[in-house]
Amino acid sequence: MKQPREIGIRERRLIRAYCDCSWRMSPQAFYFKWSVTQEELADICRRSQSTVRRWFKQGRYHRPPTDNDLLHLALLDFLLEEFETLPPSVRDRICPELSRSR
Repeated sequence: MKQPREIGIRERRLIRAYCDCSWRMSPQAFYFKWSVTQEELADICRRSQSTVRRWFKQGRYHRPPTDNDLLHLALLDFLLEEFETLPPSVRDRICPELSRSR
């Protein structure tokens, strides 16, 4: 079995920066920027459709998205904007299935 890679100062700084990063996108902003359905938002965030519907409700039935939901949407927004500009080696690491289908 291969040994895990050592974590040095560089890696610890990157981990800390990632943990402190406030890279977020609200479901409403994503929904209005990209022509997606609430069902697709549910798939993107790995949530049920009823949970996503609650993100858009007002009052007592409203349910705010989690930080993980907001991060999923920000990451996918970035990928939708920048995927083709990334080097092939990076694209392959992000989504090998997409690279094989081309």
